[in-house]
Amino acid sequence: MKELGNYLKTARIKNGVSLTEVSEDLELSTTLLENIESGNVRAFKDVYELKEYIKRYAKYLGVDVDKVNDQFNDFLFEKTSKISLEDIQKAQKVMEEKNDKKIVSPYTLVKKPKFNIMPVIVFICVVLVLCLIIYIIFLNVHKKPNITKELKGVWSVSEYTY
Repeated sequence: MKELGNYLKTARIKNGVSLTEVSEDLELSTTLLENIESGNVRAFKDVYELKEYIKRYAKYLGVDVDKVNDQFNDFLFEKTSKISLEDIQKAQKVMEEKNDKKIVSPYTLVKKPKFNIMPVIVFICVVLVLCLIIYIIFLNVHKKPNITKELKGVWSVSEYTY
């Protein structure tokens, strides 16, 4: 990784660009760029993030991005290939055993939210009551007046004719 960092640093210096300028243009901290140039992989939590930073940096400097990417992949392969397949299988077995031995508490389980039917029932009841009120108002507005026999005689048209 140090070779890749030196390669990027040399390209930056050849282009006559300072770390501050790169930092402002790529919106990356100067500390991050210094760690890349020095090959300090431990300063990064995520290898994939580091890979993206290196790609962006290489594009910015105008160097061959594929070459830089290949160098980084070779570095990763060299680091990860030192772990034997047996060690990986043992680690998987240990993780499976840990998961099997885990005690599940009802207090730590994530409960699925239940569907609450109560608001739906309240909404339907409110709508029904409103419909009933509207129906009663409608009936009262269009209702014919109830005229009794006594009122018919008083309001009779024949009595007021000349």
